[in-house]
Amino acid sequence: MLTVQDNGLGLSELQQRQLYGLFQRLHTHVEGTGVGLYIVKRLIENAGGSIAVQSEVGVGTTFTVTFPA
Repeated sequence: MLTVQDNGLGLSELQQRQLYGLFQRLHTHVEGTGVGLYIVKRLIENAGGSIAVQSEVGVGTTFTVTFPA
């Protein structure tokens, strides 16, 4: 299991549901193409693992990646 946490802007519940969409950008004030988390999720799930997100607006976000045994 791998956990990554930040103390950034955080994500609303709606944003969390949209997070892994292809070309989905939730914070437009930073550069990006919107493919990174889509690819990460696909790679992890194709290998038999999972990725989860917990977030609170104004507090930060935690991603938890579970790798297959």
